[in-house]
Amino acid sequence: MIEIKTDEQLALMRAAGLVVASALDEVQARVAPGVSTAELDAIAEQVIRDHGAVPSFLGYHGFTGSICASVGAEVVHGIPRPDRVLAEGELISVDCGAILDDWHGDSARTLPVGEITDAQRALLTVTENSMWAGIAAGAAGGRLSDISHAVESSIEAAAARDGVDYGIVEMYGGHGIGTAMHQDPHILNYGKPGRGPRLEPGMALAIEPMVTLGSAEVDELADGWTVVTRDGSDAAHFEHTYAITTTGPWVLTARDGGAAGLAPYGVHLSELAS
Repeated sequence: MIEIKTDEQLALMRAAGLVVASALDEVQARVAPGVSTAELDAIAEQVIRDHGAVPSFLGYHGFTGSICASVGAEVVHGIPRPDRVLAEGELISVDCGAILDDWHGDSARTLPVGEITDAQRALLTVTENSMWAGIAAGAAGGRLSDISHAVESSIEAAAARDGVDYGIVEMYGGHGIGTAMHQDPHILNYGKPGRGPRLEPGMALAIEPMVTLGSAEVDELADGWTVVTRDGSDAAHFEHTYAITTTGPWVLTARDGGAAGLAPYGVHLSELAS
């Protein structure tokens, strides 16, 4: 079942989303060569708790971190560790969730560690842009796979432009979110448009493309969590939680409600975002 929220409930989710944004802002400011992923995890947890919230990830099915810290070829679900120290030229995906007043927020950013290559920087841009394309396509009255198709089309257009075969990871994707972190529906990052459930006002969805600089094939490590590219290529992962309303999207984990990210698509924000 897909959970439908009232405007008042979406406002509570917005508060949780802003806690996540604050945690990611602080982590982003601290990412640098020589910093361990465990240090970043402690920073995020402190910010979340300082806002009166609880980390969504900590203890989730036994997960030991407040963030997922996935470095280099790690796509998602990397476990923060004191011995995993960031090095110049790496990429780190930081995925963070918070629960406030029983409502969830969930967002992720992939960040450069010091100076990175042009190819890595393009990967970040392509992945983030595909997320915004998906959100822009996910309006009330459409179908769930309209989001999936928009994400895929954005990546494919960038691949044709850049002459790069970006890999779209297929085994993982976005999800519904609200009173639980992971809810129906599951949202693929590829597919034909016009399929799946009808998108309705009151739905809250987490859109999260995962793109690689090589093959889309991935494996899960023996730790039962960390997902890595099979060919060792770098990966990027971006995520925002957004709400579908009668007047447009409202990106609950973006400080500006999604205004900057959606502007290139000519999408107007929900009136709730003002």
